[in-house]
Amino acid sequence: MLPSTRHGVPATRLVAGLPATIPFVAPEALERQSGRPIALRLGANESVFGPSPRAKAAMNAAVERIAWYADPENYELRAALARHHGVGVEHVSVGCGIDDLLGLVVRAYLDAGETAVTSLGAYPTFNYHVAGYGGRLERVPYRDDRNDLEALAEAARRVGARLAFLANPDNPTGSWHTAADLAAFVDALPVDCLLLLDEAYVEFAPAEAVPPLDVADPRVVRLRTFSKAHGMAGARIGYALATPETIQTFDKIRLHFGVNLVAQAGALASLGDAAYLAGVIAAVAAGREDYTRLGAALGIPTLPAATNFVAFDAGEPARARALLAALVERDVFVRMPGAPPLDRLVRVTVGTPEQRALFATILEEVWPEVAGRAEG
Repeated sequence: MLPSTRHGVPATRLVAGLPATIPFVAPEALERQSGRPIALRLGANESVFGPSPRAKAAMNAAVERIAWYADPENYELRAALARHHGVGVEHVSVGCGIDDLLGLVVRAYLDAGETAVTSLGAYPTFNYHVAGYGGRLERVPYRDDRNDLEALAEAARRVGARLAFLANPDNPTGSWHTAADLAAFVDALPVDCLLLLDEAYVEFAPAEAVPPLDVADPRVVRLRTFSKAHGMAGARIGYALATPETIQTFDKIRLHFGVNLVAQAGALASLGDAAYLAGVIAAVAAGREDYTRLGAALGIPTLPAATNFVAFDAGEPARARALLAALVERDVFVRMPGAPPLDRLVRVTVGTPEQRALFATILEEVWPEVAGRAEG
């Protein structure tokens, strides 16, 4: 029998030195804390409209084959994505959502001790990968509630960054930059800095915010997902568009059986249901307008958004925290950013018309007390 120790086998020095933190408090955790079910789940930017009926049917059928391993090459889905984007299949890699793909990029292109740049308060999973693989982070504050492209590029040049992360449209603000802005940003980065362009919300974006797809450009990796507009967040499936050399690099280290059989089938079917996707996009646009009108009526400004959520501006962090607490007390799951100057915002997913009506009723009830208490 092997000798045992009271404290077990120690973690690596790198992992042992990382802080114990929880990046996302899930609605399930809130339910466990309160002992009550969530009445409105509007905090994780999931699609309340769900997946395409074709995707549901395909996933149900795929369950009959769940005893089999999935195709480790994700070939049918990659081929369909390649046709959809007008590129070769060698330009496409499939992963377990953008979160998985972010980890592949960091692992492949950032050595321990090297630096990556991102916005302060941007989507945090990238930061966790950088820290987990021993990299350093340079964070740049938002400016006017948008990613500050000039400051990000300047920081990348100053620290010799190897990676830059940018979500466009942005999470958590919903803001966006134009294709021309993004082209200038790429040109302003160091020549050996790779841009991770997170386009999780691209289906909701105006045409001006979507740069032409140039998969021959080795400076950019485009990351997209089936979690948002396609309504498949629980299936965990996303994809990268990049040069063949970058895709081959991913193949050296990716988890080849990571994307399950059911997810592959659902994504393939969803990709072929353009009419359903167009309906979701239109419904989300209508919901954003409802939230904008609601905010205006209550005196809570909303930020312009090209996403499936809207950020309500409570004016100051204390008021935002009070609003969040009041909504949680009413079993409404929403989120607020934690970093200034965004920590005055409360982010709300666009719900169905029925969910939006219930949210409006609750917000109308809690906001006057929240605003009055903060002012007093």
